[in-house]
This record gives sequence, structure tokens and C-alpha cells, in this order.
Amino acid sequence: MIICIPNVLTAEDLDAVRKELSSASFIDGASTAGWSAREVKKNLQVTHDTQSQAQLQKIVYEGFIRNAMLQAAVLPSSVTPALFNRYDLGMEYGPHVDAPVMGAMGNAVRSDVAITIFLSDPKTYAGGELIVDANGMECAFKLEAGAAIAYPANSLHRVAAVTQGARYAAVIWVQSQVRDPGKRELLWDLQNAKRNIFGREGKSATFDAISKSHANLMRMWADV
Repeated sequence: MIICIPNVLTAEDLDAVRKELSSASFIDGASTAGWSAREVKKNLQVTHDTQSQAQLQKIVYEGFIRNAMLQAAVLPSSVTPALFNRYDLGMEYGPHVDAPVMGAMGNAVRSDVAITIFLSDPKTYAGGELIVDANGMECAFKLEAGAAIAYPANSLHRVAAVTQGARYAAVIWVQSQVRDPGKRELLWDLQNAKRNIFGREGKSATFDAISKSHANLMRMWADV
């Protein structure tokens, strides 16, 4: 399941993020990649353990937590701190799969869902699409600034080369309360069905039946 969500970050959030990024220091992004992904990762990342990075991570985390659509779609139990990357002219990230577990013992997160939050106005750069392999078909995404895409972290994906300007983005990984992506999609569909039925009928017998099934499936599948 791939979901695109607008306005995860507000205009004020984006202004604050861009101000921090304008003065942040960057390192070679390959330094955080696994041994095989390192060969195809050509980007820059905000330097770790700095005040600038901490402020940026706080803004993204708060945007993620307050977005009801993202919460319902990914059902988070834990989340990694955000990484902030920059792709300048000619930079790209070749085909790769994200590490299945991130973090050290005691704060490890299983990467069920990857979320990319676009920080640059798409008119300011060319190329740089996030390309996700969905059942053998490549799907390209280049969203408005502040929008996010959530997709299974076990998908083969890549970032196309930037051919003009610079592309900035934040990436987080989520461990879901429901590990199986098929079950998460079913719960997402039921949640949307509940909202549609409530909008048409209010708290009807049909709404109550769907709500019961949704709640009991969540109770059956949740790993908390």
C-alpha cells in the first residue's frame, strides 16, 4: 500500500525547516548506508548529533504525530528520528531496499513503513523523483513541499538523478502495530469505509457492524 498525504508539514513548518537547512552542515550520505547500498547512494545528509538536526527532527516528528491520516494508515508503535537529505546536480540513490531493523539494541525499530516528506517546491528542481517498485511496475512520485508518501520499506526503490536545482527531503521509518502490510491495508480500507458510512448515515447499524469488525481485527492483529 502506497499512500500520498498532503500538508503533513505546514507552511510555517517548511519555513522553519528551510531556515535550519540553509545553515546546517552536511556529510556524505553513503556514511549511513549498508555495505551494498553504499555503492549506489550519492547524496548528502545533515550532520548527526547537532542542534540543527535535533530541531529539524522535532518539527518532522510533530507533523507526523498530528496527521490523522498518516496515523491511521501506518498504525505506528515506534518511529526513527528523521534523516534529512539533499540531492544536488547529478546526485541520485540507486535501487535498494531499506535495512529491516534500524537503531541499536534498546532502541531498535523494525522498518515496516518508510515515509518520505518532500521539503522542496517541485518547481525548483528537475529529476529527483522517488521511484517505488510496486509489483514489478515502477511508480514515480514528486510531491508538493510538505507532502509525504508512505510505502512498504521492503519495496525496491530509488531516487532519480537530479538534473537541475537541489532536492531536499526528510525520511523516517515506522514500526507498525500491525506487521503484515496486507492486514494494514485491510484495516485502512475498513477505517475509510467507517468514515464514509458515518458521513452518509451517522451512527447506524451498518456503521456499528463495520466498527466492530475493524476494532476486533485490530485487537486480533496488533502487536503491542
